Amino acid sequence: MTSEVLDILSNGEITPQARFANSSNQTILVAVELDGVVIEAVYKPEAGERPLWDFPAGPWRREIAAYVLSEQLGLNLVPITVARHDGPFGPGSLQEMIDEDLESHYFTLREEPGHDETFRALAAFDVVANNSDRKSGHVLKAESGLWAIDHGLCFHEEDKLRTVIWEYAGEPIGEEMREQLERFSAHPDPQLHGLIIPSEIEAACWRADQLRHAGSLPHPDEDGPYPPYPWPLV
Repeated sequence: MTSEVLDILSNGEITPQARFANSSNQTILVAVELDGVVIEAVYKPEAGERPLWDFPAGPWRREIAAYVLSEQLGLNLVPITVARHDGPFGPGSLQEMIDEDLESHYFTLREEPGHDETFRALAAFDVVANNSDRKSGHVLKAESGLWAIDHGLCFHEEDKLRTVIWEYAGEPIGEEMREQLERFSAHPDPQLHGLIIPSEIEAACWRADQLRHAGSLPHPDEDGPYPPYPWPLV
């Protein structure tokens, strides 16, 4: 099914359906059709982005880079996300729509048993991606599992990690994750080129290598130049 969804997102005809009203940048629900098969997706066009003082234009590219990183680390946490330069409002990212449980988010899910391994993996992912906006509402629950979305503010060269997932600070990341981090830091996926700049790829590799050598998840830096938590929290 993954390859079919990837094919539809990459080549299907995009039809806008509705706009997400609570999004800071223009975010559009679309239907994507290929050979009679229709799926829903989230379209984030560059034309609808608000300029940021600390990130260059094109956060949609970072959405795709986050998917590439998740796949290379073997996490399967980020929904399939592709670039479409022929979107109805110009170039942007197209991400598989997750049919989520609207009552659930990280703060509710952490009270449920059985999610610790996934959350530790997500915390490690956010360290490498340098996610500056891991809100509770960016963690989704669906029948297909747990998913992480909204990665437009990732991969900055400066340390900007802001997340609500600090419960696992100091806990070991596990040997399998360390091996995945070593593979990534040695050979980052070539797809990252063109999505983020070379120095940002190098910084992500450095963070992966540091995390691998540490062997455990970091603690929040309460004395750093940025708060360790996003706002709002949800």
